[in-house]
Amino acid sequence: MRAALDGLYKACAWLAALGMIGVLVMVLMSILGRQFGFYLPGTDAYAGYLMAAAGFFSLAYALRRGDHIRVTVLLNTIAPIARHRLERVTLGIAALLGVLFAWFSIRLVVQSLEFHDISTGNDATPLWIPQLSMAIGVTIFAIALLDDWIAELRGTRQSGGDTPQRVE
Repeated sequence: MRAALDGLYKACAWLAALGMIGVLVMVLMSILGRQFGFYLPGTDAYAGYLMAAAGFFSLAYALRRGDHIRVTVLLNTIAPIARHRLERVTLGIAALLGVLFAWFSIRLVVQSLEFHDISTGNDATPLWIPQLSMAIGVTIFAIALLDDWIAELRGTRQSGGDTPQRVE
C-alpha cells in the first residue's frame, strides 16, 4: 500500500510538472503570436487552467516531502509527547478540511457538468475540464493528509524523507 500511495503522489508531481510546461508553452505561444501577427484564442485562459492544475497536483507530493510550511519554532520547543499529540490534532483537522475541500471540488465539477457551464472567454471551454484537475488534485491531497494522520496515530509517520520513528 505504501508503494502504491507514494507512486500516486509522484505521478501527481509529474502531472504538476507537465502543467508548468504547459503554462510555458501557452505563454510562449502568446508572445510569438504578438511578434508574428497571429492570434491563438484562449492561451491566457489555458495558461491559467494549467497553472491551477500544477498547483493542485503538487499538493500531495509536497506534503509527503515535508515541503509545506510548518511552525517549527513552536514544534521544536515542546516535548516529544506533546509534539506528537499536537501533530495528531492538527493533522486530524487538516485531513477533515482536506476531505471537505475534495467533496466540494467534486461537487463543483458535477454541477458544472449538469449546468453545461462554460468559460466566459472566447474559447468557451466547458468549465468541468479545468475544474477536474482541482478536484483530482485536492482529493489526492486529502488522501495524503489522511495517510499522514493515520501514520501519526500509529507512530510511524514519515515526512520529508525521514526514517519512521515510533513515539509512545
